[in-house]
Amino acid sequence: MKIGLYFGSFNPIHIGHLVIANHLAEYSDLDQVWFVVTPHNPFKKKHSLLDNYQRLEMVYRATKEYTKLKPSDIEFNLPQPNYTINTLVYLEEKYPDNEFSLIMGEDNLKGFHKWKNYQLILENHHIYVYPRISKNKIETQFDGHKKIHHIDAPIMELSSTLIRNAIKAGKNVKPMLPEFVWEYLDEMNFYK
Repeated sequence: MKIGLYFGSFNPIHIGHLVIANHLAEYSDLDQVWFVVTPHNPFKKKHSLLDNYQRLEMVYRATKEYTKLKPSDIEFNLPQPNYTINTLVYLEEKYPDNEFSLIMGEDNLKGFHKWKNYQLILENHHIYVYPRISKNKIETQFDGHKKIHHIDAPIMELSSTLIRNAIKAGKNVKPMLPEFVWEYLDEMNFYK
C-alpha cells in the first residue's frame, strides 16, 4: 500500500488539513494519508501545544468518516526530539510491505535542505508537495527532482495559529474546523 505521511502538530487540525489530505488521497496514487501527530517539532516552541493525546483525539474525530485518512501516534513512543528520518526508518521496519511518502507544503520544501539526512529521505521516498503562498525560492537541487511531485491541490491559507488566536479573542471559528473537532474544543474549553 502507498501511504502518504502528513506530519504536523495539528494544534488544532482544521478543514485546510482535511482538504489537502483528502485531495491527495483522491487525486494521487496514494492509497491512504496518515496524519502523523508530532509530539514536539524541533522548530516549534513546545509550550503552545495541547497534550499529545488531546491532539490525536482531534485528528481521530476529524478523520473518522474518511476511509482513506488515518490518525497516527507513531511518533509518541520514539525518542524526542524526533526527526522525520527516524520515523521513516521505524515505519519501514514495522510495515515492510508499505511504501511511505512525505506530504509537505511548498513552504516546507524551501527549507527541506535543513532537515536531518534530507538526502537520504529523498533517495528512499517520494515527496508530494502542495501549493502554499510564500516568498522564498525552492532550492535548485529540488527543482524538477524525479521524486518530488507538485500536486495541484487547493491553496489553503488557514493556520492553527490563526484559529488558536481567534478562539482566545472570543471569535467564532466553527466554520474553520471539522464539526467533531469544534464540538471537542468547545466541550474541553481549549485555547481560551
